[in-house]
Amino acid sequence: MIVRIQTEHQYRLEGEALRRLDEEDNLLLEAVRTGDEAAFREAFARILTLVRTEGEPLPATYLGPSDVILPPPDTSLDEARQILANYPEDLVER
Repeated sequence: MIVRIQTEHQYRLEGEALRRLDEEDNLLLEAVRTGDEAAFREAFARILTLVRTEGEPLPATYLGPSDVILPPPDTSLDEARQILANYPEDLVER
């Protein structure tokens, strides 16, 4: 899976890293749903760290599509809520 962090890079994630990313994503979605700023910040930071450390950075010249696009690292809880509002419920509800 190719993951892009907006304003940064793209990374290839595989195997166990994908399973952990899915777990962290569920925690992030719950924090957004409940409006828990601290939990959101912690989950988002863990996701970014996971992608940066477990993912294989792709060359800057890579022009292929991304499977997942993460917002910039400075994204706020309110901005995350607005982003998620643009997705169908079945993609956000888990």
